Amino acid sequence: MAARIKMTSLLPRNLSVIIRPVQYRDLDGIERLNQESFAALTPQGARFAISQMQQLRRWYGLLKFLSWFPNPLQYRFCAYVAEQGRMILGMIQVSPFNRTRSTWRIDRVMLERGADKQGIGSQLLRHCFESILEARTWLLEVNVNDIEALALYRQNGFQRLAEMTYWEIEPELLAELAQGEPDLPNLLPVSNADAQLLYQLDTASMPPLVRQVFDRNTRDFKTSLFGVLTDAVKQWLTKTEVVSGYVFEPQRKAAIGHFQVQLDRKGGAPHAATLTVHPAYTWLYPELLSQLARIAQDFPQQGLQLASSDYQPEREEYLERIGAKRIEHTLIMSRSVWHKLRESKFVSLEGIQWSEMLQGLQPARKPIPGGMSWVQPGKSPSSERSLPSKSEPLNFSGNNSSIEASGQPESTDAQQEN
Repeated sequence: MAARIKMTSLLPRNLSVIIRPVQYRDLDGIERLNQESFAALTPQGARFAISQMQQLRRWYGLLKFLSWFPNPLQYRFCAYVAEQGRMILGMIQVSPFNRTRSTWRIDRVMLERGADKQGIGSQLLRHCFESILEARTWLLEVNVNDIEALALYRQNGFQRLAEMTYWEIEPELLAELAQGEPDLPNLLPVSNADAQLLYQLDTASMPPLVRQVFDRNTRDFKTSLFGVLTDAVKQWLTKTEVVSGYVFEPQRKAAIGHFQVQLDRKGGAPHAATLTVHPAYTWLYPELLSQLARIAQDFPQQGLQLASSDYQPEREEYLERIGAKRIEHTLIMSRSVWHKLRESKFVSLEGIQWSEMLQGLQPARKPIPGGMSWVQPGKSPSSERSLPSKSEPLNFSGNNSSIEASGQPESTDAQQEN
């Protein structure tokens, strides 16, 4: 470790840091950064990080191929590295948060210990802000005890959005909850036809600011055929199973509660669940947790992990009352990005040559004055000239002819001639 830090410090100062997409030759450097990042984590976090690197080495070629054309897995592994003198100083991994890709999530940032963390980290973040033009909002989650990461994100404009608390229900407590009979008469399975109901439930369960940042729509609650096949393959490889359902309120014709639980069939990791409950139906928490406990009884006995946010005080109160254990406290931060459009040069209208601008409207040749005039020679037009009466003749004079028009009918002229 000391030799590596010394090598980093001996890099020439004039070498610029290059931010570029990840290549296969960078995996060794990323693994080294990964080992340093999880050195201070729990043994469970270290095992998870090691398994992630193994899967990345195994599936890197396929993930790289899928990133070349639009598909649901196009951004499965979207990462950039900071390189200086053929040495990897940092890596950032990002992914879309919603289907419209208006909000993106920073999955992780790993930096070399001996490098300038604030400088390298800021360059990686700004590169993502500038290169991913469709992202209007950025989102991340960081542990409240990670002081260096909090300083980095705040320096780059991230602000607090919400606080998350992760809980774990021990297997003994889970077995005790499973003994109760949940009162859920309208518990239904989830399908694509229920996407609108789940979207309305998700919208009602969060504050307006969080809703604006997440920017979800009905498409985020639908699963395509390709997504179904991908999830099935993933569950088969990881030996997991996903069960979901929602509670329907027939009077309001709305979904008032939803759950999804990922169950580990090997028994090596805790089960993970997500809950969404309408704020007006918080009495559903005991019923839904009892339902989750009954589902988990068919699998190896493991704890159940779930999260609560600071805008869900009823959930946190209930979890504390039943004896759930807090395992982590994190902070969700966000920032908006306005991409600067290319400015056009200001052009003054006084300097425009209209004859050159309107070439198509110019006459083909110089106009020639006509030979007919509406004014008699030697007389100037007058606006005070009285109009002729019906008995007065109207004279139209020209250069070659003179026409006399009478205001009386032809029969009167004939009588006068006679």
